[in-house]
Amino acid sequence: MKLSKNALAGIALLASAALGLTACGSNAGTAPTASGSDAAASGDGITVYNAQHESLTKEWVDAFTQETGIKVTMRQGSDTELSNQIVQEGAASPADVFLTENSPAMAQVENAGLFADVDKATLDQVPAEFRPSTGKWTGIAARSTVLVYDKNKISEDKLPKSMLDLANPEWKGKWAASPSGADFQAIVAALLELKGEAATEEWLKGMKENFKAYKGNSTAMKAVNAGEVDAALIYHYYYYGDQAKTGENSKNVTPYFFKNQDPGAFLSVSGGGVLKSSKKAADAQAFLKFITGKKGQEVLKTGTSFEYAIASQVDANDKLVPIKDLQAPTVDPAKLNSTKVTDLMTKAGLL
Repeated sequence: MKLSKNALAGIALLASAALGLTACGSNAGTAPTASGSDAAASGDGITVYNAQHESLTKEWVDAFTQETGIKVTMRQGSDTELSNQIVQEGAASPADVFLTENSPAMAQVENAGLFADVDKATLDQVPAEFRPSTGKWTGIAARSTVLVYDKNKISEDKLPKSMLDLANPEWKGKWAASPSGADFQAIVAALLELKGEAATEEWLKGMKENFKAYKGNSTAMKAVNAGEVDAALIYHYYYYGDQAKTGENSKNVTPYFFKNQDPGAFLSVSGGGVLKSSKKAADAQAFLKFITGKKGQEVLKTGTSFEYAIASQVDANDKLVPIKDLQAPTVDPAKLNSTKVTDLMTKAGLL
């Protein structure tokens, strides 16, 4: 039987979602899902492809809609799932805005030529170090690389001076990571940009010899807390989020910040961009301006995501180490190469 053009288009969209690769976080291995009002789904409002934490973006969406009256539909997925889907959809993408946890997925969409320029008023709210040099998208939040360790097993004087030290023989079998996740791959992308391909390849080879693989950053941290491994390389907010709840998965854990512009002090920028294909560009740009504005960044400061506020001169959550004290290396988010990273990690036997 013949299928209508609309039916074929729907099948193509479902197929593109299924082709997305697994990434980090709670969305790993799940197909993108849609949420939002019926009015928004029928075209009254904007559609956000959201790879950020769903609860965080929902806070942004609710506050934005309350202030502007503009409805928002969220389609939830992981960084890599949704970036692949947008590239596959191309100029026919129904997305108006794309939000991510890490920068490489943004760079992938940018390199495909699918982002519109971000309004200057929005870019002006975000310091240059938290957005790409190209201006095709912007930072909306950030998360710091951290080594969480078992304080009962490792004394401070035995901690590695650099993330690169984790490839040394003395760390064999002692540390964990989640290599299949977009979080960890962003850290490797920063290492590649900072130290080059040869150094990255050598470090990944040492990592393969030394580390234990877990699925997800929270699982890796739980393994440290349970005494399965001595340390894990993750992002900071997993620790602070657990501490803000019961602390049961982090009571034996202490976060260690490498500082000194070390690759292990990498501050990963979460991104936001407006798609060229958007039929509601003004509303999409307004949403991006809102979440990087004072009210949007206050959600990060006072909420439970424990990600860093980076824009509109809003300070980070009081429980976090101030950004200026992290001594993070300078990395242009537009230059983080996810394709090269996955190639190198696959070659090293990590993927």
